[in-house]
Amino acid sequence: MFHHDGRTLVGEAAMNQSGTAPLLTMQRISKQFGGTAALTDASLEIAPGEVHALIGQNGAGKSTMIKILTGYHRKDAGEINFAGRPFEATSPKAAQAAGISTIYQEINLVPMRSVTENICLGREKRRFGFLDWPAMRREAQGLLQRFGIDLDPDRPLADYATATQQMVAIARAIGFDVRLVIMDEPTSSLDSREVELLFGVIRQLKAEGISVVFVSHKLDELYEVCDRVTIMRDGRTVQTGALSGLTKLGLVSTMLGRDVARRDGHATGFGLPANPAPGETLFDAQGLSDGAAVRDVSLSVRKGEIAALAGLLGAGRTETARMVFGARRAASGNMTLEGRSFSPAKPVDAIAEGIGFCTEDRKTEGIVPDMSIAENMMLALMPRLSRMGVVDRAAQEALVARFISQLGIKCTGPDQRIRELSGGNQQKVLLGRWLAMDPRLLILDEPTRGIDVGAKDEIQRMIRELADKGLAVLMISSELEEVVEGADRVFVLRDGISVADLTRGEASENAVMAAMAEGKAPMAEGAAHV
Repeated sequence: MFHHDGRTLVGEAAMNQSGTAPLLTMQRISKQFGGTAALTDASLEIAPGEVHALIGQNGAGKSTMIKILTGYHRKDAGEINFAGRPFEATSPKAAQAAGISTIYQEINLVPMRSVTENICLGREKRRFGFLDWPAMRREAQGLLQRFGIDLDPDRPLADYATATQQMVAIARAIGFDVRLVIMDEPTSSLDSREVELLFGVIRQLKAEGISVVFVSHKLDELYEVCDRVTIMRDGRTVQTGALSGLTKLGLVSTMLGRDVARRDGHATGFGLPANPAPGETLFDAQGLSDGAAVRDVSLSVRKGEIAALAGLLGAGRTETARMVFGARRAASGNMTLEGRSFSPAKPVDAIAEGIGFCTEDRKTEGIVPDMSIAENMMLALMPRLSRMGVVDRAAQEALVARFISQLGIKCTGPDQRIRELSGGNQQKVLLGRWLAMDPRLLILDEPTRGIDVGAKDEIQRMIRELADKGLAVLMISSELEEVVEGADRVFVLRDGISVADLTRGEASENAVMAAMAEGKAPMAEGAAHV
C-alpha cells in the first residue's frame, strides 16, 4: 500500500508483506542543521527478511535518515523502534552491537591487512590475552563459505578486486550477528558480472531472514533485487510501497515531485530565445568515457544556445562537464572546439580556450570564503591583469565595479568578504569571475541550487540574456522547470550514457522524465505537450 503524504501507518506496509511486525520503524523523524531542516516528519519501515530500496535525489534526506539510525547523528524529534523495542543508537558501534551494519560506497576496510583481519576487525578473538589466529581464520572461512566466496583468508585485502572487497565487507557485517544491513550505493564501482555476484549475496541474506536497505540511483537494479521502496524528497517521505506497483516513470516523477500528466508551465525566469536559430556549432563531443561514471556521452553546443544535461543522480552529468573543462581525464572519445580537436589535460587548458565552469559546490570548489568579492571575481583573470608579476589595480577595479553593477550584486563594496553575501549574490560573483574572461563556452553546474526564489529568477534571466548575445551555455540542472523552460536542446543521460537528444519543441517534462526512467523519450507524446 502506498502513502503519498509522508504519514506512516505503523507497521501496516511491512506487516502486509510478511504477516509479522516490522523489524524497523522510524516515525516522524525530524532533524535540523544550523536552522536548516534536513528531515521533517520522515518515516521508514523495514520488514524482516525484505530488501527495501531507499531512493531520492541529492538533499532528499536519505543519508541523514541512515546516519540517525546508525548513531552518527541524534534526531531532534520522532520515534525509532528496532526489533520490537524503542531504539536510539548513541554511536555507530552501538548500532552495530544492536544488529545494524552499514556498508558504504567507499569500502571502509584496511587494504593492507589480510582478509581474516578485516572480517574480524573490532571483534578479534583472544586466547590467554593473545590473538587467537586459528579461531579467527576459521570464522572468516566460515563466513565466506556461507556466501560461496572462495578466498585465501591470509592474503591482503588489496590483492582482490573491488567487488570481492565488498563481499568481505558484507562477511564482516554478518559476523556481528546482524539483523539489518544498509548498503549505500553498493554497485557504483562494479561491472555487470560483479553486480550479479553482489545480488546473489543479497538474495542469500534475504533467505536467511536478514533485512537489507538498498540505497541506489540505478533504477534497473531496484527492480532486480528489491521488494519495496521508500521515496524521499526535500527531507520528507513521500511514498512507500511495493516496487511491483510502480513504474520507472512513476519513480522518477515522484522523486522529482512532478505530475506525469501535468502540462509544462512557466515557473522560471527563462524567457524564449531572442533568436530561435542559434549559430554554428562551437563545441562537440562524441563517445566520451572516463571508464567509470561516464560510459558513452555525446553532445554539442552551438553559439547562442543553452544546452542542458539532464539526468538523475549518478547519471554522469557533472563528470561529463568536468571532462569538458579538463578537471577529469577522458579515457576515450573525441571533443572539438570550433572544428578543431580539443583535449584539455587540466582546467588551465580549457580556460585558455575560452571555457568557464561554475561548479555545483560553490562553497568548497567555487568561492574562497575569506577573500573579498574583488579577489574572488578576479581569480581566473589575474594572469591577464598582471605584467611582470605586477597587477594592474586600475583595470581590476574597473572590471569588478562593472560586473557588480551589471549583475546587480548586493554588497557594501568590492572589498566585502564573499562569505558575508547571500547564496544568490555569491553565485553572481562566480558568474562575474567567468564573464570577466569573455568566455566562448560557459558551463553552469546547478547554477540556482540553494538560492532564494528572487535571486534564482534573476540568474535565469541573465543566463538567457548571455545566450542571446552569442555565448554558448552548457547547463546542468536537477530542476525540470529549468531544463524544459531554459534549454534550447536537452541531452538526457542515464547511467553514464546519452539516451536522448531533445529539441526545445520535444523537451516536455514527460519526455525528459521518460528518457531518465526508460532510456528513451516518447517523441510524439513529448511534442504534443509543448
